[in-house]
Amino acid sequence: MPINPDAVGTTSDPGEATWDSKDCLLYALGVGAGMTDPTGFELEFTTENSEGVTQKALPTLPVVLAPKSKGGGGASNPMSKIGEFSWANLVHGEQSITLHKPLPVEGKATMTGKIAAIYDKGKAAVVVLENEAIDDTDGKPLFTTTMSAFIKGEGGWGGDRGPSGPRNVAPEREPDEVVRYTTRTDQALLYRLNGDRNPLHSDPSFAKLAGFDKPILHGLCTFGFTGRALLHAVCDSDPAKFKHIEGRFSTPVMPGESLDVKIWVDGNEAIYQTWVDDHIVLDSGKLLFG
Repeated sequence: MPINPDAVGTTSDPGEATWDSKDCLLYALGVGAGMTDPTGFELEFTTENSEGVTQKALPTLPVVLAPKSKGGGGASNPMSKIGEFSWANLVHGEQSITLHKPLPVEGKATMTGKIAAIYDKGKAAVVVLENEAIDDTDGKPLFTTTMSAFIKGEGGWGGDRGPSGPRNVAPEREPDEVVRYTTRTDQALLYRLNGDRNPLHSDPSFAKLAGFDKPILHGLCTFGFTGRALLHAVCDSDPAKFKHIEGRFSTPVMPGESLDVKIWVDGNEAIYQTWVDDHIVLDSGKLLFG
């Protein structure tokens, strides 16, 4: 059992993340903005020079913002402290973003990563990673991201099992909104330009080794499509109203498939599920807005 549960609390060196207008545009295109109506209402996310339109950043952009260490090169990764394991056994389990204020189109932030928790699920370990970004312009928090990594075969040391059971359960009624987006057949090839070059999403041979007939779509691309649906359906397309999103990945999506985002609204909270045909691909979803 190589996982080291004592790594909880380990932090990375602070690293600087920068982004600009082009990064925002590429991310927006990567998660489908402007696909169905290139000259329509999403111009504020897909262009920087349209008359009468001020460019904005999609609120799920933080998932592709990564820091570099102050000395150049990559910032230290706290995952290196949890022990040795096969990366082929790691699955992205959950993702959340908390926005402390709207994202600027061009920005610079100091990011620090932390191993927030390690849970023993018996046949697997779950590692929870948290990243906090501080806006360099005013020294105040800009956003916090949290992701859980499910690592098969690495549990069984008798540690805390962590939270379990259902959460963010959809009400037993029809959804208030259903938004359908159809992904492109080359969606993964476009989205990977945001930084995730894992060949699972581009190389047919590698995908077959992982048990898939063809390359799958990035989970965070599905997350971004879902965020767009919630932004437009619940937040009046205003990123300033988009405060927090979380969800659990349940089934891979193939490029070209259609996503149905089902949304139940209660006050300033929305529960959501993302479906492909008759199965859920993104579950336990919640949005806080206002």
